[in-house]
Parts: sequence; C-alpha cells; structure tokens
Amino acid sequence: MTWNGDEYQARFDRIACKGGDVHGEAALVRSFAPRTVLDAGCGTGRVAIELARHGVAVTGVDIDESMLATARRLAPEIPWCRHDLADLDLGLSFDVVVMAGNVPLFTPPGTEPDLVAGVAGHVRPDGHLIAGFSLDRGYTLDDYDAHCRAAGLVLEARYATWSRAPYTGGEYAVSVHCRH
Repeated sequence: MTWNGDEYQARFDRIACKGGDVHGEAALVRSFAPRTVLDAGCGTGRVAIELARHGVAVTGVDIDESMLATARRLAPEIPWCRHDLADLDLGLSFDVVVMAGNVPLFTPPGTEPDLVAGVAGHVRPDGHLIAGFSLDRGYTLDDYDAHCRAAGLVLEARYATWSRAPYTGGEYAVSVHCRH
C-alpha cells in the first residue's frame, strides 16, 4: 500500500477544524500517566505529537517514509524512526506502547505474531500495550490475545472505543495488555 502522509494528515486536520476529537487515543494513553511512550505505527505522528504536547517523552516508529516525512515536518523535536515493527529492536523500553489506527491490519497476513512480539518487546515491566483495531478484517481478538500472551502480556481491559465505552462485542476493540 502506498501512502501520502500529507493527504493522510489533512483528513485529521479537517476533522479537527470541524470540532471533531482526534485525540481520543492520546487521552486514553495519558490516563496511564506514562513518562515514556512508543507510538508504534505512528503514521504522521498525530498521537505522538499530542502526547509530547502534554510532556510525555515519545518515540514514533513507522515503516512508511511519506508518513514519517510529514511527522518530521510537524514535530522535528520528536525522534521518528523508520522501521518494520515485526522485527523492531530499539534497545529501549517504554511505559506504554500504543498501536492506534488499525496498525495490525496493515501488516502482511501471517506476520501478526511477529508484529505483536516486536512491539511487546518494548513494554517495560508493569507497562502497557494499548491497541485499537477493526475486527472485521480477519484478525480476531482471540488471535491478538494469544499473540500478546506469547509475548508475555496479560489482558487488563478491553473497550469498544478509545473513550472507554464498554466492549460488548462488535467490529472494533481497544485492548489494554500489561507486562506483570
């Protein structure tokens, strides 16, 4: 898939200009009071930039250079890394690793266990992996939970939205896993 970072960002800018909340993911992450966050699959940096605005030390990682070019232009002070999440090894751990924006659905089929292991390896002890994605594209919660367990993470909470609406089934879920 080919992306255009500026066009992608413009979509969220239009939503924000019309009064839409484009920072729900960052608000949920901030509720865990992290000092450090890895925005895995950061795209144009929308979540990372909002977290940094609130004093959180953030690192953004994405494989798409166009998305990262937009992120670097918008927030050159944030470390942005181009890397495949499936074999990510930054040599760092974070209080929270967040995958917003359907990140698991943009990886090649069959690589989801490696993706989860790659990002989970950056969750510090007592830290969290928070991910939200659509469930109507073949990657199930049972699969995701199994991949998290294999990476040493335990399910702590599940929501239907980033604003913590209760999950009772449906086509979207936000999962919070913890490394104990």
